[in-house]
Amino acid sequence: MLLHFNIEKPKDEIRSFLQDKIDNLTKPKGSLGVLENLAMQIGWVQQTLEPKLSHPYHIVFAGDHGIAAEGVSPSPQEVTRQMILNFWAGGAGINFLSRQHGFDLQIVDAGVNHDFGSDDPIINKKIRKSTRNYLHEAAMSKDEMELAIKYGTECTQACYDNGCNVISFGEMGITNTSSSALWMSCMAGIDLKLCVGAGCDDSGNILSHKYNVLKRAQENYSGDRSTEDYMRYFGGYEMVMAVGAMLKAAELKMIILVDGFIMTNCMLAASRLDKNVLHYAIFGHKGDEAGHRLLLEYLGATPILNLGLRLGEGTGALCAYPIIDSAVRMINEMNSFKKIQVTKYFD
Repeated sequence: MLLHFNIEKPKDEIRSFLQDKIDNLTKPKGSLGVLENLAMQIGWVQQTLEPKLSHPYHIVFAGDHGIAAEGVSPSPQEVTRQMILNFWAGGAGINFLSRQHGFDLQIVDAGVNHDFGSDDPIINKKIRKSTRNYLHEAAMSKDEMELAIKYGTECTQACYDNGCNVISFGEMGITNTSSSALWMSCMAGIDLKLCVGAGCDDSGNILSHKYNVLKRAQENYSGDRSTEDYMRYFGGYEMVMAVGAMLKAAELKMIILVDGFIMTNCMLAASRLDKNVLHYAIFGHKGDEAGHRLLLEYLGATPILNLGLRLGEGTGALCAYPIIDSAVRMINEMNSFKKIQVTKYFD
Protein backbone atom coordinates (compact mmCIF):
# COMPACT_ATOMS: atom_id res chain seq x y z
CA MET A 1 0.00 0.00 0.00
CA LEU A 2 1.60 3.26 -1.13
CA LEU A 3 2.00 5.96 1.49
CA HIS A 4 -0.80 8.52 1.53
CA PHE A 5 0.14 12.16 1.08
CA ASN A 6 -2.05 15.07 2.09
CA ILE A 7 -1.05 17.65 -0.52
CA GLU A 8 -3.25 20.75 -0.52
CA LYS A 9 -3.68 23.24 -3.31
CA PRO A 10 -2.65 26.62 -1.83
CA LYS A 11 -5.58 28.91 -1.04
CA ASP A 12 -6.27 31.43 -3.81
CA GLU A 13 -7.50 34.30 -1.64
CA ILE A 14 -4.00 35.73 -1.23
CA ARG A 15 -3.31 35.94 -4.95
CA SER A 16 -5.05 39.30 -5.46
CA PHE A 17 -3.07 40.81 -2.58
CA LEU A 18 0.18 39.43 -3.99
CA GLN A 19 -0.66 40.80 -7.43
CA ASP A 20 -1.44 44.22 -5.97
CA LYS A 21 1.88 44.28 -4.13
CA ILE A 22 3.83 43.19 -7.22
CA ASP A 23 2.02 45.67 -9.48
CA ASN A 24 2.74 48.57 -7.14
CA LEU A 25 6.48 48.03 -6.86
CA THR A 26 8.45 50.88 -8.43
CA LYS A 27 8.40 49.52 -11.98
CA PRO A 28 5.93 49.24 -14.84
CA LYS A 29 3.50 46.37 -14.44
CA GLY A 30 4.95 43.11 -15.70
CA SER A 31 8.34 44.64 -16.45
CA LEU A 32 10.21 42.07 -14.38
CA GLY A 33 8.58 39.21 -16.25
CA VAL A 34 9.48 35.79 -14.91
CA LEU A 35 10.58 37.26 -11.58
CA GLU A 36 7.02 38.47 -11.02
CA ASN A 37 5.58 35.05 -11.87
CA LEU A 38 7.97 33.33 -9.48
CA ALA A 39 7.26 35.78 -6.67
CA MET A 40 3.55 35.15 -7.15
CA GLN A 41 3.99 31.37 -7.04
CA ILE A 42 6.24 31.37 -3.98
CA GLY A 43 4.05 33.84 -2.08
CA TRP A 44 0.99 31.77 -2.99
CA VAL A 45 2.59 28.52 -1.83
CA GLN A 46 3.79 30.09 1.41
CA GLN A 47 0.56 32.09 1.88
CA THR A 48 2.40 35.31 2.63
CA LEU A 49 3.17 38.70 1.09
CA GLU A 50 6.73 38.35 2.37
CA PRO A 51 7.97 34.97 1.10
CA LYS A 52 11.39 33.67 2.03
CA LEU A 53 13.79 30.92 1.05
CA SER A 54 15.32 29.14 4.03
CA HIS A 55 18.24 26.71 4.34
CA PRO A 56 18.16 25.17 0.84
CA TYR A 57 19.08 21.51 0.49
CA HIS A 58 20.02 19.49 -2.55
CA ILE A 59 19.71 15.70 -2.42
CA VAL A 60 21.34 13.43 -5.00
CA PHE A 61 19.80 9.96 -5.05
CA ALA A 62 22.12 7.33 -6.52
CA GLY A 63 21.29 3.87 -7.82
CA ASP A 64 22.25 1.33 -10.45
CA HIS A 65 20.05 -0.30 -13.09
CA GLY A 66 19.93 -3.87 -14.31
CA ILE A 67 19.24 -2.76 -17.88
CA ALA A 68 22.91 -1.67 -18.04
CA ALA A 69 23.68 -5.30 -18.91
CA GLU A 70 22.11 -4.67 -22.33
CA GLY A 71 24.69 -2.06 -23.34
CA VAL A 72 22.27 0.88 -23.55
CA SER A 73 24.95 3.25 -22.22
CA PRO A 74 28.56 3.64 -23.32
CA SER A 75 29.48 4.09 -19.65
CA PRO A 76 29.96 1.01 -17.45
CA GLN A 77 27.86 0.64 -14.33
CA GLU A 78 30.88 1.25 -12.10
CA VAL A 79 30.78 4.93 -13.08
CA THR A 80 27.92 5.40 -10.61
CA ARG A 81 30.19 4.44 -7.72
CA GLN A 82 33.10 6.42 -9.13
CA MET A 83 31.01 9.58 -9.43
CA ILE A 84 29.90 9.22 -5.82
CA LEU A 85 33.57 9.30 -4.84
CA ASN A 86 33.88 12.45 -6.94
CA PHE A 87 30.94 13.99 -5.07
CA TRP A 88 32.69 13.22 -1.80
CA ALA A 89 35.88 14.82 -3.08
CA GLY A 90 33.92 17.96 -3.95
CA GLY A 91 34.90 17.89 -7.60
CA ALA A 92 31.64 17.27 -9.49
CA GLY A 93 29.37 19.78 -11.19
CA ILE A 94 26.83 19.64 -8.40
CA ASN A 95 29.53 20.37 -5.83
CA PHE A 96 30.60 23.75 -7.15
CA LEU A 97 26.99 24.79 -7.72
CA SER A 98 25.99 23.77 -4.20
CA ARG A 99 28.90 25.77 -2.80
CA GLN A 100 28.14 28.76 -5.01
CA HIS A 101 24.46 28.97 -4.09
CA GLY A 102 24.62 27.91 -0.45
CA PHE A 103 22.91 24.51 -0.69
CA ASP A 104 23.56 21.75 1.79
CA LEU A 105 24.42 18.75 -0.40
CA GLN A 106 23.44 15.22 0.57
CA ILE A 107 24.24 12.00 -1.30
CA VAL A 108 21.88 9.06 -0.79
CA ASP A 109 22.67 5.46 -1.70
CA ALA A 110 19.35 4.19 -3.02
CA GLY A 111 20.70 1.08 -4.74
CA VAL A 112 24.29 1.40 -5.87
CA ASN A 113 26.01 -1.84 -6.86
CA HIS A 114 28.74 -1.39 -4.28
CA ASP A 115 29.27 -1.83 -0.54
CA PHE A 116 30.06 1.53 1.01
CA GLY A 117 31.66 1.66 4.44
CA SER A 118 29.76 2.67 7.55
CA ASP A 119 32.03 5.71 7.90
CA ASP A 120 31.57 6.88 4.30
CA PRO A 121 29.83 10.27 3.94
CA ILE A 122 26.67 8.88 2.38
CA ILE A 123 23.11 8.45 3.60
CA ASN A 124 22.45 4.72 3.48
CA LYS A 125 18.99 3.97 2.08
CA LYS A 126 20.14 1.06 -0.06
CA ILE A 127 17.31 -1.27 -1.03
CA ARG A 128 19.28 -3.63 -3.23
CA LYS A 129 22.47 -3.59 -5.27
CA SER A 130 20.97 -2.42 -8.56
CA THR A 131 17.49 -2.98 -9.91
CA ARG A 132 16.74 -6.06 -11.99
CA ASN A 133 16.91 -6.07 -15.78
CA TYR A 134 13.49 -4.93 -16.97
CA LEU A 135 14.06 -6.37 -20.41
CA HIS A 136 13.20 -9.69 -18.76
CA GLU A 137 11.41 -8.87 -15.47
CA ALA A 138 10.24 -6.00 -13.30
CA ALA A 139 13.02 -3.73 -12.07
CA MET A 140 11.78 -4.01 -8.50
CA SER A 141 9.13 -5.67 -6.39
CA LYS A 142 6.10 -3.82 -5.08
CA ASP A 143 7.54 -3.93 -1.57
CA GLU A 144 10.82 -2.47 -2.79
CA MET A 145 9.02 0.33 -4.60
CA GLU A 146 7.02 1.22 -1.51
CA LEU A 147 10.16 1.18 0.60
CA ALA A 148 11.82 3.54 -1.87
CA ILE A 149 8.89 5.95 -1.59
CA LYS A 150 9.16 5.79 2.20
CA TYR A 151 12.90 6.40 2.19
CA GLY A 152 12.43 9.40 -0.09
CA THR A 153 9.94 10.94 2.32
CA GLU A 154 12.37 10.42 5.20
CA CYS A 155 15.10 12.31 3.35
CA THR A 156 12.85 15.29 2.73
CA GLN A 157 11.50 15.27 6.28
CA ALA A 158 15.03 15.44 7.68
CA CYS A 159 15.78 18.53 5.59
CA TYR A 160 12.51 20.17 6.61
CA ASP A 161 13.23 19.48 10.27
CA ASN A 162 16.50 21.36 9.83
CA GLY A 163 14.72 24.51 8.69
CA CYS A 164 14.60 23.91 4.93
CA ASN A 165 11.69 25.28 2.89
CA VAL A 166 13.22 25.04 -0.60
CA ILE A 167 14.63 21.76 -1.85
CA SER A 168 16.00 20.33 -5.06
CA PHE A 169 16.77 16.81 -6.18
CA GLY A 170 19.25 15.19 -8.51
CA GLU A 171 20.32 11.70 -9.48
CA MET A 172 23.29 9.56 -10.34
CA GLY A 173 22.74 6.23 -12.04
CA ILE A 174 24.15 4.89 -15.30
CA THR A 175 21.27 4.15 -17.75
CA ASN A 176 18.63 6.12 -15.84
CA THR A 177 17.77 8.07 -19.00
CA SER A 178 16.54 4.71 -20.33
CA SER A 179 14.18 4.24 -17.39
CA SER A 180 13.06 7.86 -17.73
CA ALA A 181 12.27 7.41 -21.42
CA LEU A 182 10.07 4.43 -20.60
CA TRP A 183 8.29 6.31 -17.79
CA MET A 184 7.65 9.20 -20.16
CA SER A 185 6.34 7.00 -22.95
CA CYS A 186 4.15 4.87 -20.70
CA MET A 187 2.81 7.60 -18.41
CA ALA A 188 2.46 10.44 -20.91
CA GLY A 189 1.50 8.32 -23.92
CA ILE A 190 4.28 9.73 -26.09
CA ASP A 191 5.88 7.55 -28.77
CA LEU A 192 8.99 5.94 -27.29
CA LYS A 193 11.07 7.03 -30.28
CA LEU A 194 10.50 10.66 -29.24
CA CYS A 195 11.46 9.93 -25.64
CA VAL A 196 14.78 8.17 -26.17
CA GLY A 197 17.87 10.34 -26.23
CA ALA A 198 21.60 9.79 -26.27
CA GLY A 199 22.04 10.17 -22.51
CA CYS A 200 25.75 10.53 -21.74
CA ASP A 201 26.71 9.34 -25.26
CA ASP A 202 27.54 12.63 -26.97
CA SER A 203 28.28 10.81 -30.24
CA GLY A 204 24.78 9.36 -30.49
CA ASN A 205 26.24 6.10 -31.82
CA ILE A 206 24.36 3.97 -29.30
CA LEU A 207 20.98 5.57 -29.86
CA SER A 208 19.53 2.99 -32.27
CA HIS A 209 20.55 0.07 -30.05
CA LYS A 210 19.18 1.83 -26.98
CA TYR A 211 15.83 2.42 -28.64
CA ASN A 212 15.56 -1.19 -29.84
CA VAL A 213 16.27 -2.58 -26.36
CA LEU A 214 13.77 -0.24 -24.71
CA LYS A 215 11.14 -0.99 -27.34
CA ARG A 216 11.49 -4.70 -26.62
CA ALA A 217 11.22 -4.05 -22.90
CA GLN A 218 8.08 -2.00 -23.44
CA GLU A 219 6.57 -4.74 -25.62
CA ASN A 220 7.39 -7.36 -22.97
CA TYR A 221 5.56 -5.41 -20.25
CA SER A 222 2.28 -7.02 -19.17
CA GLY A 223 1.37 -5.17 -15.97
CA ASP A 224 -1.79 -3.30 -15.03
CA ARG A 225 -0.62 0.00 -16.61
CA SER A 226 -1.05 2.00 -13.42
CA THR A 227 1.42 4.70 -12.46
CA GLU A 228 2.65 2.59 -9.57
CA ASP A 229 3.21 -0.42 -11.81
CA TYR A 230 5.12 1.57 -14.43
CA MET A 231 7.28 2.98 -11.63
CA ARG A 232 7.91 -0.49 -10.27
CA TYR A 233 8.57 -2.19 -13.59
CA PHE A 234 10.83 0.34 -15.32
CA GLY A 235 12.09 2.59 -12.55
CA GLY A 236 15.30 2.97 -10.62
CA TYR A 237 15.44 3.02 -6.85
CA GLU A 238 16.91 6.53 -7.02
CA MET A 239 14.04 7.69 -9.22
CA VAL A 240 11.32 6.23 -7.01
CA MET A 241 12.94 7.76 -3.93
CA ALA A 242 12.89 11.12 -5.69
CA VAL A 243 9.16 10.70 -6.35
CA GLY A 244 8.54 10.06 -2.65
CA ALA A 245 10.77 12.99 -1.72
CA MET A 246 8.86 15.33 -4.05
CA LEU A 247 5.47 14.27 -2.74
CA LYS A 248 6.59 14.76 0.85
CA ALA A 249 8.03 18.18 0.04
CA ALA A 250 4.70 19.28 -1.41
CA GLU A 251 2.86 17.93 1.62
CA LEU A 252 5.17 20.05 3.78
CA LYS A 253 4.50 23.08 1.54
CA MET A 254 8.11 23.35 0.42
CA ILE A 255 9.28 24.85 -2.86
CA ILE A 256 10.56 22.07 -5.14
CA LEU A 257 13.20 22.87 -7.75
CA VAL A 258 12.96 20.42 -10.64
CA ASP A 259 16.05 19.56 -12.67
CA GLY A 260 16.28 18.01 -16.11
CA PHE A 261 14.92 15.01 -17.99
CA ILE A 262 15.14 12.42 -15.23
CA MET A 263 13.82 14.60 -12.40
CA THR A 264 11.06 15.93 -14.67
CA ASN A 265 9.99 12.32 -15.21
CA CYS A 266 9.98 11.88 -11.45
CA MET A 267 7.72 14.93 -11.21
CA LEU A 268 5.53 13.39 -13.93
CA ALA A 269 5.11 10.25 -11.83
CA ALA A 270 4.53 12.28 -8.66
CA SER A 271 1.88 14.38 -10.39
CA ARG A 272 0.05 11.26 -11.56
CA LEU A 273 -0.11 10.14 -7.94
CA ASP A 274 -1.26 13.61 -6.76
CA LYS A 275 -1.67 16.45 -9.27
CA ASN A 276 -1.38 19.09 -6.54
CA VAL A 277 2.37 18.48 -6.34
CA LEU A 278 2.78 20.63 -9.46
CA HIS A 279 1.75 23.78 -7.56
CA TYR A 280 4.95 23.49 -5.54
CA ALA A 281 7.26 22.82 -8.49
CA ILE A 282 9.58 25.31 -10.19
CA PHE A 283 11.22 23.88 -13.30
CA GLY A 284 14.83 24.97 -13.49
CA HIS A 285 15.76 24.37 -17.11
CA LYS A 286 15.04 22.70 -20.41
CA GLY A 287 17.70 20.06 -20.85
CA ASP A 288 19.38 18.82 -24.01
CA GLU A 289 17.92 15.31 -23.77
CA ALA A 290 15.60 14.58 -26.71
CA GLY A 291 12.31 14.17 -24.89
CA HIS A 292 12.65 16.86 -22.24
CA ARG A 293 10.97 19.62 -24.24
CA LEU A 294 8.01 17.37 -25.04
CA LEU A 295 7.69 16.32 -21.42
CA LEU A 296 7.75 19.91 -20.17
CA GLU A 297 5.04 20.77 -22.70
CA TYR A 298 2.98 17.79 -21.55
CA LEU A 299 3.19 19.03 -17.95
CA GLY A 300 2.42 22.61 -18.95
CA ALA A 301 5.72 23.66 -17.39
CA THR A 302 7.75 26.73 -18.33
CA PRO A 303 11.41 26.24 -17.37
CA ILE A 304 13.51 29.21 -16.28
CA LEU A 305 16.68 28.42 -18.25
CA ASN A 306 17.72 26.87 -21.54
CA LEU A 307 21.47 26.33 -21.32
CA GLY A 308 21.87 23.09 -23.28
CA LEU A 309 22.55 21.15 -20.09
CA ARG A 310 22.46 17.34 -19.96
CA LEU A 311 24.63 16.49 -16.97
CA GLY A 312 21.94 15.64 -14.45
CA GLU A 313 22.89 15.57 -10.77
CA GLY A 314 20.49 18.50 -10.27
CA THR A 315 22.81 21.02 -11.89
CA GLY A 316 20.10 22.79 -13.90
CA ALA A 317 17.91 23.30 -10.86
CA LEU A 318 20.76 24.93 -8.94
CA CYS A 319 21.75 27.10 -11.90
CA ALA A 320 18.22 28.54 -11.80
CA TYR A 321 18.26 29.24 -8.07
CA PRO A 322 19.72 32.78 -8.23
CA ILE A 323 16.78 33.83 -10.41
CA ILE A 324 14.34 32.38 -7.88
CA ASP A 325 16.21 34.21 -5.12
CA SER A 326 15.96 37.42 -7.17
CA ALA A 327 12.19 37.01 -7.39
CA VAL A 328 11.90 36.78 -3.61
CA ARG A 329 14.21 39.75 -3.16
CA MET A 330 12.14 41.74 -5.64
CA ILE A 331 8.89 41.38 -3.73
CA ASN A 332 10.55 41.96 -0.35
CA GLU A 333 13.14 44.64 -1.10
CA MET A 334 11.74 46.90 -3.81
CA ASN A 335 9.90 50.00 -2.70
CA SER A 336 6.30 50.55 -3.68
CA PHE A 337 4.66 53.60 -5.20
CA LYS A 338 2.51 53.71 -2.08
CA LYS A 339 5.59 54.09 0.14
CA ILE A 340 7.82 56.62 -1.63
CA GLN A 341 7.33 59.79 -3.63
CA VAL A 342 7.75 58.55 -7.17
CA THR A 343 5.14 59.45 -9.73
CA LYS A 344 3.52 56.31 -11.04
CA TYR A 345 4.61 56.42 -14.65
CA PHE A 346 2.24 53.88 -16.18
CA ASP A 347 -1.48 53.11 -16.13
